Amino acid sequence: MDLRQLAALVAVAEAGSFSGAARLLHTVQSNVSTHVARLERELSATLVDRTSGALTDEGDVVVARARRIRHELDALRADVDALMHDVSGSVRLGCIGTVGRWLVPRLLEVMRERHPKVGVVVVDATTTSLLPQLLSEALDLAVVNLPIPDPDLVSRPLFDEDRIVVAPDGHPLAKHERIDLAELAAHELLLEPQGTAFRDELDREAAQAGVALRPLAEVDGLRLVASLAFEGFGPAVLPSSAVPAWITGAWHRVPVDGLARRRVGLAHSRRARLSAPARVVDETIREIVAAADQPGVHPRLDEAGR
Repeated sequence: MDLRQLAALVAVAEAGSFSGAARLLHTVQSNVSTHVARLERELSATLVDRTSGALTDEGDVVVARARRIRHELDALRADVDALMHDVSGSVRLGCIGTVGRWLVPRLLEVMRERHPKVGVVVVDATTTSLLPQLLSEALDLAVVNLPIPDPDLVSRPLFDEDRIVVAPDGHPLAKHERIDLAELAAHELLLEPQGTAFRDELDREAAQAGVALRPLAEVDGLRLVASLAFEGFGPAVLPSSAVPAWITGAWHRVPVDGLARRRVGLAHSRRARLSAPARVVDETIREIVAAADQPGVHPRLDEAGR
């Protein structure tokens, strides 16, 4: 078994055909077919259905492993290069949108100044979407909601943040200095759907208080929920990081008594050692969070090994 065989199979998986794989690899189709056939003989298994071009179950298993091998080889090169020269390479960072609004601009600025040879690719998505990408090692790191139940992922806290209400001008909630869960439950709210971590935690705490929250609309993605609240579509329960200090408008920020803080952390696959570029991104994020001036954000870096 050699790396060319694994690369050929991964290319078939990504392109959906042998001809497409050849284009990805800048070679001829016969070379791709030969490499895949040799790999199949070595493993005594059919990895690609020649009729449809789709991977078999065995092929899916091999491709998942091959991608991890490719990831480790990239990390190996980056680590060695970091010892001999400046840190260089690429990092794929996932980030929940509410945090990304204020964290990512600062991160990219600092990385450009200190580590210009490190390329950062940012994937903006919900925690639910980011976790499978961490498990498959399509992402090196991700800023996500904690806790994470999957034992194959490692996480460390970055900060806790207050959960608040953003209420448009003219809405009854905007007149309050503070509210409790009973007052909150008396109004229809912009909420994430049930089954998302943020909404489920809200529902649990409301139930403990003997009330139930009523959705005006359910939107998957807290950044979009925040945008709708800013535009005046209705009040929304949001984490403080969804309301950066520089955003102003015809709305009010109202604290809510009885809501626990949301915890946000950095996570990565337990199977993979972070590469030198990924470690630099990790350290830079923690530095930015330590100096964060976001209202309602409370760094927890003392519990993250700092």
